[in-house]
Amino acid sequence: MSEPGRIGICGGTFDPFHNGHREPIVSAMPLLGWDRVVYMPAFRQPFKSAQATVSSWHRFTMAVMATEADDWSEVSTWEIERERISYTVETLEALAGSYANSRLDWIIGDDNLPALPLWRDLDRILELANFVVLRRGSSPLPEGMRERLTTPAEAPRAGGLVFVDNPKVPVSSSEIRLRVRSRQSIGDLVAPAVARHIEKYRLYDEGDS
Repeated sequence: MSEPGRIGICGGTFDPFHNGHREPIVSAMPLLGWDRVVYMPAFRQPFKSAQATVSSWHRFTMAVMATEADDWSEVSTWEIERERISYTVETLEALAGSYANSRLDWIIGDDNLPALPLWRDLDRILELANFVVLRRGSSPLPEGMRERLTTPAEAPRAGGLVFVDNPKVPVSSSEIRLRVRSRQSIGDLVAPAVARHIEKYRLYDEGDS
């Protein structure tokens, strides 16, 4: 099997995986020319290390359920299997070793922009990948990032910052958890299989994250 030429990587807690994790990426795919998208559930995110989540197995399973019909995507267990705080630079180092001839694009929401200077080894991240920014609201660019702005067509192999004018999906994992606790429907926010999984295992009931 040939190695994909362009790979988008979307990391996150996915607690739970919802429509806002998938639909903007579907919209961005033709613009970025991704051959494959890898969803990377984190074992524990650095900026959410104190936040309780449901188990890694549940979060991984819900991501698989939500994307099982997408032959262009996969859900990786790499960060989960390490069982420690998940740093983007370490994940990219591993992916760069596996896909030495591919262009890697790390996908983030624009709400992540203000914290970028706090990411571990940001310079090394930019040597390994581009940042592709999905629009969720409006966040200012961190100092020093403006000169990295580029377009999808002109994106370099690494080090670029690409904004995508994707449709906004007004949903968050925290909203879904609150709805579940309040016994409100979440059918319009998650895939049917994810909703059934949450109900079956009583995830996010009172006392859960």
